[in-house]
Amino acid sequence: MNLTHPFRDADGDKLREECGVFGVIGAQEAANITAAGLHSLQHRGQEAVGITCFSGSDFRSHRGLGHVAQVFDNDTLETLPGAMASGHVRYSTTGGSGLRNVQPLYADLAAGGFSIAHNGNISNAMTLKRDLVMKGSIFQSTSDTEVIIHLVATSRYPTLLDKFIDALRMVEGGYALICMTNEGMMACRDPLGIRPLVMGRIGDAIVFASETVAFDVIGAEFIRAVEPGELVQVDFKGTISSHRPFGSPSPRPCIFEHVYFSRPDSVMDGISVYQARKQIGMELAKESPANADVVIPVPDSGVPAAIGYAQESGIPFELGIIRSHYVGRTFIQPGDAARHSSVKRKHNANRAIVEGKRIILIDDSIVRGTTSMKIVEMMRDAGAAEVHMRIASPPTQHSCFYGVDTPERSKLLAAKMDTQAMAEFIKADSLAFVTIDGLYRAVGEPKRAKKCPQFCDACFTGDYPTRLTDFETAGSPA
Repeated sequence: MNLTHPFRDADGDKLREECGVFGVIGAQEAANITAAGLHSLQHRGQEAVGITCFSGSDFRSHRGLGHVAQVFDNDTLETLPGAMASGHVRYSTTGGSGLRNVQPLYADLAAGGFSIAHNGNISNAMTLKRDLVMKGSIFQSTSDTEVIIHLVATSRYPTLLDKFIDALRMVEGGYALICMTNEGMMACRDPLGIRPLVMGRIGDAIVFASETVAFDVIGAEFIRAVEPGELVQVDFKGTISSHRPFGSPSPRPCIFEHVYFSRPDSVMDGISVYQARKQIGMELAKESPANADVVIPVPDSGVPAAIGYAQESGIPFELGIIRSHYVGRTFIQPGDAARHSSVKRKHNANRAIVEGKRIILIDDSIVRGTTSMKIVEMMRDAGAAEVHMRIASPPTQHSCFYGVDTPERSKLLAAKMDTQAMAEFIKADSLAFVTIDGLYRAVGEPKRAKKCPQFCDACFTGDYPTRLTDFETAGSPA
């Protein structure tokens, strides 16, 4: 979501989503509903939040740095009237923090007001921006989302819908977009459906969100997922129309949504995220057993997989690590020393469970390996006899260019070492990852289809489903 450096390096040791989006049309106090929906999507972005509403005559916005509850109170929400609103939660990236990049972005176009909230990443944004600047466009942010606004503004098609479709045909990458105009709301996903987007109903109002959990919180009924490549248009009369400007390519939704990004109580493409994570743990137990006394999750993301591993293996599940919920996320810290200190503040060994035991640690992923090393060290300091690490995803060997903030490839541990070397690096007695086919089985597929994979799994396989124009132009090593 940041154009200052398209291949930026995250400072942390976890893959993380950059954004969550929410929109509602046809509801009184739409901004209040949007704030509640964004609160349930807070895990997708914890550094900034914004809401834009349409009062029937004009658009109004409020944006701020911090959590939803910090930025929006009752007094603030009263300044955002109207029956249509959209919102966005985000993480800032290197060079990308500050209010000018907080979404939704808004512009007055010749065709009227245009607001856009975006989850994902445009992989040819730098190339498009250079062309637009040469033609006279003036950018106010470093967000790739603003490229879409300029493409809409400069399109020669007659209607705003056609301008929007024209703009989308020029962009590459993964995106879920919620746009507002004077005529209503438009919501769409990229042609491969890499980024998620779902549609629901609350009373007579239509709502869109990154995850179904947002509907649970506001009492909305889930209707269906917005299909890959689909553009759904809703006017103020409640009329819903569906457009398919990209044909019907084979979908490639992000498989890491099932591993880590989505909340466990969400449902992705008909699959319970919680059940999928338990099933990953079961696959891991079948593929990589270990002689041990207890199965311990790295909280909170490792818990469902650890439950699955324990159930399949018959080894007792225990909370051998207690997490403090009052410490900021590890990856926010600016350097290795601060991150290591944060690990100790965030997690503490439950010595009564760990001491003298052979333990199996379950985590969702290994990125740089620094956090895993500290967790293993913590277990040994608490008296663990053996520490076997099991990871509920395949090795992360490649960077993501579709809206997930990952380090450059040279800093991914699995890109530099094989599994045995990684085990030695984190000082574990053994280390194993779920296989790519095991991951696919856990989400209901017999195995990965090599010629046409059912998901985007590029972070594991390097099989990118779209062109990466900016990356290729930069000449960086893959």
